[in-house]
Amino acid sequence: IVRLANFVTPASGGLRTALCELGRGYRAAGHEPVLIVPADRHTDRETVQGRVITLPGPPLPGTGGYRVLTDRRRLAALLEELAPGRLEVCDRTTLRWTGRWARRARIPAVMVSHESADGVLRTWGVPEQLARRTADAVNTRTAHAYARVVCTTGFAEREFRRIGARNVVRAPLGVDLAERHPGRYDAGLRARYARGDEALLL
Repeated sequence: IVRLANFVTPASGGLRTALCELGRGYRAAGHEPVLIVPADRHTDRETVQGRVITLPGPPLPGTGGYRVLTDRRRLAALLEELAPGRLEVCDRTTLRWTGRWARRARIPAVMVSHESADGVLRTWGVPEQLARRTADAVNTRTAHAYARVVCTTGFAEREFRRIGARNVVRAPLGVDLAERHPGRYDAGLRARYARGDEALLL
């Protein structure tokens, strides 16, 4: 299973964690997961989540250091070399072309969507109606390019349902119960940051 993702850094949270846990799960189930992400240079190493390959990708201005895979020729050559049995992609903008690549290679491919495209566009200052139209266009092309669109959140799923996509599957991400468990509650720590009647959001 080859997995592709943009907008991942060594310090990024949710997506990086989800990719790692999925890789660990695939590996435990007997698969050979390979994750390809952008970085400042090429690396190739075995990890607890399987093989992780980084390819040079430029930083995206205004995103706090996120990088993107932009060298299609190099990525396509690597995909050919890896010859995956399945393809999972986590970026419906710059990596959407890999859906067509997978179809030509007769490989089942899924797009994993964690966010709402119109929400991301609005955070960049795009007016609401334009953000919605743009997201609908991107999502329509995405739904046509992949066998399945796996949405990990309700707002990601709603965008695809809005355009009438019928290949959408909802797969909510879990919570790390080892680190976030009611048994780890600490009254002293809570009292340091909020009064008893206040909601505390960390």
